Amino acid sequence: MSNKEILILTGMSGAGRSTVAHALEDLGWHVVDNLPPSLVPDLVGKGSGPDGKEFAVVVDVRGGHFFDELTLALDSLKKNGSAYRLVFLDATDQALVQRFESTRRPHPLQGEDRILDGIARERVMLEVVKSDCDIAIDTSNLNVHQLEKRIGEIFGGGKIQGMRINVLSFGYKYGIPVDSDLVLDCRFIPNPHWIPQLRPLTGLTPQVSDKVLGSTGVRTFVKDYVDLVTSMIPGYMHEGKKYVTIAVGCTGGKHRSVAITEEISKQLNEMSLDLTAHATHRDVGRE
Repeated sequence: MSNKEILILTGMSGAGRSTVAHALEDLGWHVVDNLPPSLVPDLVGKGSGPDGKEFAVVVDVRGGHFFDELTLALDSLKKNGSAYRLVFLDATDQALVQRFESTRRPHPLQGEDRILDGIARERVMLEVVKSDCDIAIDTSNLNVHQLEKRIGEIFGGGKIQGMRINVLSFGYKYGIPVDSDLVLDCRFIPNPHWIPQLRPLTGLTPQVSDKVLGSTGVRTFVKDYVDLVTSMIPGYMHEGKKYVTIAVGCTGGKHRSVAITEEISKQLNEMSLDLTAHATHRDVGRE
């Protein structure tokens, strides 16, 4: 059997599956869209696409009753020991409604009801699949270009080699990212927002970063947290989880969480481990 991993891409309608599929194609992947789940095990058995390209399969509710077969197909893959990664795209109800309304298209499951009713039905249908995913991506606050960039960061090298860690800053007042594996609350750190000369700046600037990291106990806290995360990596790898999102939050996602995110990412990349960390900032510029 080939040691190449197949991506199985699914998730909520309107969450960006088409954008991700196109981004993967641009990265050189062979993408099969709207494949009946019953055919997935046979495709995974091939190991790669034409010309040896990496393979990705898109499965969604457009497949009608075929979608009900997805859990059976995944069970078959597990029993056969097939190498695959299940990627789930999600977004908040509000974001999904806005997207459907902007395109003036109905949700595929709403029928004669509201868009929200269709979304609710789909969430129930996908609940089990989502709980079994390897990689979850929250697209609520990502535009097309930002989502394409995220896909490039995760899958740009083809098969996921080693552990990839996304350290994501966010503001609690905008909600906790739904694709978080670990959530770190840094609201215990003194807030630079209350210093007039620092308020308009972000945690990406040396002035704010030095202030945040220079607060009592913060450098020790960051080091201890990085040590904790690295102690978890062997377990994640043993369980086959190669992509982890660490969400770092403060009130507005502008100062403390940004500085801490940059420092955690920096320290993780300095570790002599088979991992790559990158920092992203969801809410910078949102105010």
